[in-house]
Amino acid sequence: MADPDLHESHDLIASDKVVGTNVYDMGGEHIGSIERIILEKRGGRVSYAVMSFGGFLGMGHDHYPLPWEMLDYSEDLDGFQVDITKEQVEGAPKYAEGEDYDWSPEGGRRVYDYYGVSPYW
Repeated sequence: MADPDLHESHDLIASDKVVGTNVYDMGGEHIGSIERIILEKRGGRVSYAVMSFGGFLGMGHDHYPLPWEMLDYSEDLDGFQVDITKEQVEGAPKYAEGEDYDWSPEGGRRVYDYYGVSPYW
């Protein structure tokens, strides 16, 4: 029986290795970590990475959907880099721990518009 564990390649990473990965700004400052990824049901495309940010000792953090296209994996940092600052994240669309986000096309457009990224749909 084949081992279901995926060993990373240059272009591929398993979803369980993405969740928990740190996110850094372009200066290498830690700004959050990936809480989950959101996939299209039919197309299979990764639409968003949900980053946790804020809180204290892992409590009370908020969730920030980021367009997947914004993340760039840095081997040097062993995490993702995004071209945003903590201040930009603080004003971004978010939802609180224990709540859900409006994942409708309108909610998605708010996320993409906020970050100045063209929606893929």
